[in-house]
Amino acid sequence: MKRKTIYLLLSLLLPVCSQAYEPEFSTAGFFRVENSGREVFSMNPAWRFSKGAHPGAETVGYNDREWAVVSLPNGIEYLPTEASGCINYQGQVWYRKHFTLNENLKGKKLFLHFEAIMGKSKIYINGQLQKEHFGGYLPIVIDVTDSMHWGEENVIAVWADNSDDPAYPPGKPQQSLDFTYFGGIYRDCWLIAHNSVYITDPNYENEIAGGGIFVAFDKVSDASAQVLLNTHIRNTDKRAFQGTVEYDLRQTDGKQIAHLNNQIVVKPGKAIRTNSKIVVNQPLLWSPESPTLYNLIVRIRDKSGTVVDGYRRRIGIRSIEFKGADGFWLNGKPYDSPLIGANRHQDFAIVGNAVPNSIHWRDAKKLRDAGMKVIRNAHCPQDPAFMDACDELGLFVIVNTPGWQFWNDAPEFAQRVYNDIRNLVRRDRNHPSVWMWEPILNETWYPADFARNAKEIVEAEYPYAYCYSGCDSEAKGKEHFQVLFTHPLNGGGGAYSTKNIKKELTYFTREWGDNVDDWSSHNSPSRVARNWGEQAMLIQAQHYACPPYQYTSYDALYRTPRQHIGGCLWHSFDHQRGYHPDPFYGGIMDVFRQPKYSYYMFMSQRSPERQERLFETGPMVHIAHEMTPFSSNDVTVYSNCEEVSLTFIKGGQTQTYTRKKEKEGMPSPIITFKDAYHFMDDKALSRKGKQEDVYLLAEGRINGKVVASHKVAPARRPEQLLLWIDNEGTELQATGSDFVTLIAAVADKNGHIKRLNNYVIRFSIAGEGHIVGGADVFANPSPIRWGTAPVLIQSTLKPGKITLTACVLFEGSQMPVSATLELESKPSRLPLIYSYSEADVQSKTANLNSLMGSSVRSDKELEKERKEKEENIRKLKEVERQQEEFGEK
Repeated sequence: MKRKTIYLLLSLLLPVCSQAYEPEFSTAGFFRVENSGREVFSMNPAWRFSKGAHPGAETVGYNDREWAVVSLPNGIEYLPTEASGCINYQGQVWYRKHFTLNENLKGKKLFLHFEAIMGKSKIYINGQLQKEHFGGYLPIVIDVTDSMHWGEENVIAVWADNSDDPAYPPGKPQQSLDFTYFGGIYRDCWLIAHNSVYITDPNYENEIAGGGIFVAFDKVSDASAQVLLNTHIRNTDKRAFQGTVEYDLRQTDGKQIAHLNNQIVVKPGKAIRTNSKIVVNQPLLWSPESPTLYNLIVRIRDKSGTVVDGYRRRIGIRSIEFKGADGFWLNGKPYDSPLIGANRHQDFAIVGNAVPNSIHWRDAKKLRDAGMKVIRNAHCPQDPAFMDACDELGLFVIVNTPGWQFWNDAPEFAQRVYNDIRNLVRRDRNHPSVWMWEPILNETWYPADFARNAKEIVEAEYPYAYCYSGCDSEAKGKEHFQVLFTHPLNGGGGAYSTKNIKKELTYFTREWGDNVDDWSSHNSPSRVARNWGEQAMLIQAQHYACPPYQYTSYDALYRTPRQHIGGCLWHSFDHQRGYHPDPFYGGIMDVFRQPKYSYYMFMSQRSPERQERLFETGPMVHIAHEMTPFSSNDVTVYSNCEEVSLTFIKGGQTQTYTRKKEKEGMPSPIITFKDAYHFMDDKALSRKGKQEDVYLLAEGRINGKVVASHKVAPARRPEQLLLWIDNEGTELQATGSDFVTLIAAVADKNGHIKRLNNYVIRFSIAGEGHIVGGADVFANPSPIRWGTAPVLIQSTLKPGKITLTACVLFEGSQMPVSATLELESKPSRLPLIYSYSEADVQSKTANLNSLMGSSVRSDKELEKERKEKEENIRKLKEVERQQEEFGEK
């Protein structure tokens, strides 16, 4: 990606990915293998879409020419970043996709795989109802082999409705729900093509502990591990099949670890299970610190040796055990510290839940960079791409069934919850990141027999070692569970502070940190919008770390006995809510994933040991101070170093902090340097023309050596806009739905961001991309908040260059100089199926919306702006001189 010189000013100010890395994502639960007889196609591009009821829209000949054209993932609408309070659309929507299949696929078995459709839905293929589904978070898989037309256009029509409905989970009306129930086909849609003898899909087959490939482990240690393989193979041919199922286990560098063949016979129209076991000597074990993955390649060969089906799964060999008073054990050893992480809702600014796979990976990386090791999927199974990311980034996951504070006594409600539990286990059972299952309904007064049934379903679907389920300590039926969710005794202030500790149980805090005056008003020292500035963000970070009052905090969780094994912060990112008019501001990052001070506080708790990983490791130091006229004289620093020094102004006083070796408490307490900054010292040096001598410099040392540093300087006169890409080093794919966050900032001539200003930024774009959202949702133009204005750039279906320009909304000779940034989208890694004419309509609409902004600035125009600015600064020197002469101090 090409970046203008203006971006280089940020190299010392902003974290950048140390190396480019392109994550890969599973499709319908597998990774494609060349020459396996199995193909996967993205069905995401170019769907006709319309809100409301449209009688007859399921029929092939229905006229949808006036409908908009969208690509999946799609969340019905764009919303402002302040989108709580039930302002989102609830009701019926329709999607229709026109496409013609390649004749090469004729004779193949064809499955349509929706990763999720929000609410209740009906799917029609060429006018015929194929599936009716209830629930918005798990796969919908349809055999469409006999429904396709060859040599002519096919039509998929999807009706969906996210209206309140107590008949299926979560069931609770959105007006009393603490998260937004967005709508639409908001995850990926795949077409899977393979031969008539094939490995099945577990969410389609509906077999207990069956379908697809089930990989489990036993007797795991540093010396060896047993890899248990259960594969379900179906033969839809009219002849019996004789052949082999072949397992090839390899390290990610390609080194073969094991190879195994099993002879199989499958009768016509029947399916079989085949069980195998591989013993791996001296396995590379998966852990948060070393998330080592293996590639398991499975192939089915006929009796002549020809591959008829196959794919790859990534697996991680590990054992997990919850041992009551002895705490959590990983890979046969006691884990040496509490596991601290956060909850995660899946929504993002403007687009709601409809985010591409790349965003899920970036979310996981940002959380792992911050030192988190466990994520609770609140309150639903999340995108498969997020689970893939947690596997390779070393994040344990608590997998939840959908639900929150709602129970319906109607038998169909319980059955639908039970179906959700079965399908979430079938979908996620092979992920090494799965730490435990949470099959119960969050904060719900359900019947006691429901809790027992939920746990038994998990155990039936996962009948192997290292399978655990968790339950609220105050819920009915808790006696059936070995892991209970509660606050630690020394935390206090929570809903479930357990008083009767049982030594055979293990305890974990599923939600900690949120602190409100009452559950209606929601005034809170933990809920802080990023643009509220230094003081508010410092209070939030202190509250999460170690508040001056009794409350569950990072420090409190580190003071528990081994029996209490950690906790998940509520919440990782700001997100939208239903019943409250305000968004949840308690995240350590905002809805665009821009960090607050608490993010760096979390980061300072990670180990200072440097390792070669996909996520950030090693020593860090961060000054939480902007050096404004309103900044505190005290300076807060977050660091995981043994010793930290802070210097104010060149040649000025240096203060030094040395961390005490405490037996208990958080690893790295917040550092406060008292009376370290004074604005009047800044003013005195500035009047002498020595503005470059004014700064705060923090240096972190380990064993007496400087291993990390951070320098902050006050922002002077706003003179330019900066633009940078927040993509964690990944590429933008030309899929029509992938997007990346670009951030504009107001800065002085040295690139120091001016946090305190009220500009509005207008963006314009040219090339193979468009801006997500417009003036109606304050996406473009966008107000500056705490010095920055993010914008989302979405790719087209054609790879190529994209040029973005940012300028102030009301331009003038004294206003900051505009900025331009160029990036390039790359070809989709998977083949796409769509109608070119439909995609052309979408492209023209997106281009028209993008042109409504200002024009893209050329290099010549930008240079003219810069020269004008330089001349203006020269003229202003005379103004300053005259003010000094008249005694202005």
